[in-house]
Amino acid sequence: MSVKPMNKPQVEAATTVAGYMSGFGNEFATEALPGALPQGQNSPQQVPYGLYAEQLSGTAFTAPRHQNRRSWLYRIRPGAVHQPFRALPAGRFHNRFDETPATPNLLRWDPFPLPEAPTDFVDSLLTVAGNGGPEAQSGIGIHVYAANRAMRGRYFYDADGELLVVPQQGRLRIATELGVLDVAPLEIAVIPRGVRFRVELPDGTARGYVCENFGAMLRLPELGPIGANGLANARDFLAPVAAYEDVEGDFELLAKFQGALWSAKIGHSPLDVVAWHGNLAPYKYDLQRFNTIGSISYDHPDPCIFTVLTSPSDTAGTANLDFAIFPPRWLVAEHTFRPPWFHRNVASEFMGLIHGEYDAKEATAHGGFLPGGASLHNCMSGHGPDAASHAKAIAIDTGKPQHIVDTMAVMFETRLVIRPTRQALEASGLQADYWRCWQGLARHFDPGRR
Repeated sequence: MSVKPMNKPQVEAATTVAGYMSGFGNEFATEALPGALPQGQNSPQQVPYGLYAEQLSGTAFTAPRHQNRRSWLYRIRPGAVHQPFRALPAGRFHNRFDETPATPNLLRWDPFPLPEAPTDFVDSLLTVAGNGGPEAQSGIGIHVYAANRAMRGRYFYDADGELLVVPQQGRLRIATELGVLDVAPLEIAVIPRGVRFRVELPDGTARGYVCENFGAMLRLPELGPIGANGLANARDFLAPVAAYEDVEGDFELLAKFQGALWSAKIGHSPLDVVAWHGNLAPYKYDLQRFNTIGSISYDHPDPCIFTVLTSPSDTAGTANLDFAIFPPRWLVAEHTFRPPWFHRNVASEFMGLIHGEYDAKEATAHGGFLPGGASLHNCMSGHGPDAASHAKAIAIDTGKPQHIVDTMAVMFETRLVIRPTRQALEASGLQADYWRCWQGLARHFDPGRR
C-alpha cells in the first residue's frame, strides 16, 4: 500500500470565503502542489501532474450567476472510480419522519450518552426529528452524534443535503476532498451536499448536533435596516486550503442517498484533490465572532436577530431553515421582560445547548435543559421561560444592565412542522415531565389592583 499523508492539514492558512458567503460568487483557488491549477481553462486536454479535472456542482448548471455554486477539482482519480453501491440495512440515521404522528406536545431530552462500544462519527448518527426530504429538496433532518473512534478506512458523503455540524463536546478534524477543517465546540462546520469526508477525533470522544439541509444552500441572512454590519460577518468564514491523500488500499465509501445508507468498495482514498478553485467548498465559523444585536431602549426585537445562516424557501421572508444562536450578550432594555417572551409561532423550533445555561430554562439537579440535550417546540405550541426563569426576570432591576455570560444555545428553526422519530420518542433520555416546568406559573391577576 502506497501512502502519502494529508498535506497542509490546518485551517490557519485557510482562505476566507467572504464572497461565497455574501452571495457574490467570488472564485477562490488553492493548490497543494505548485502549478497544479490549470491556467486559462477549467478542463484542458492535459492537466498538470497527470490529474483529472472534475466539476462539483451544488446548484443547477443554469442557476443565475449570483446564485451559482460550483468548484473545479483537480484530482488523482475521478469520483466515479469505485465499485457499485449496495444498500445497507435500515439504521438509526435516516429520513423516516412519518413513523409516528407529529405532536403538539413540548419535548425535551437529556444529554445524549457517549457510546461504550467503539463507534465512529457516521455510525453514531442518530436521527431525532425532521421534515420534508431530499426528493422535494425541502425540509431538514436533525441528528445527534456521540462518537469515540475515528473513521478508519471509511469515507462518507451525503447526496441528500448539506450538513451543518455543531460540536458540543470534543473537537472534530474533518478531512474533506477540498482540505481539512479543525472544528471545536463553539465553532460550526458546513459540508456541502456530495462532498466526501472522514472525521477524526483529536480528543478521543465527541458529541454534537447535525442539521441536514434538504433545501436551498445555507447563506448569510439579509440585514435589512440593521445595515451593512452586524450578525455573522462574511470575512470570518473560513474554507480549507487544498490537501490531498495519495493512499491505496481496501476502503469503504459510504453514501446517504434518498434517506438510506449505501456502501461501496473503493481502492484508494477519495480525498485526492490536489488543487481546486470555485465558490463551493466546506467552511467553518467561530460562533464567538457573532456580532449580537439587541435593544437599547425597551422591549427586544424578534429572535431572528440571532440568525447566523439561513436556507431560504420559495416564500420570501420564510425560511426553509434558520440557524440561530443565543450567545453571551448584554441585556439593557428597561421596563422589559428580558428573557425570550412567551410565544406561539408558525415556525417550529429545535434547540440544543453547547455549554452553560440558557436564560429561559434552568438547569437543575433533576435535569432541565443541559449541555448536550435538546428540546422541540412545534408550530403554535405555547412555550417560553419556565416558572423559575420567569420569577427571576420579573424581579430583576431593569434599571441596571445584565450581562449574560458563559453560555451558548443553538436553534434550528423551520417553516415546516418538525416530526420526531420513533427512536427519539422511545429514547430513555426523553423527559416525561418536561411539561411540568410551566405549571408553577401562578395566577397573579387581580381586577381590583392595577
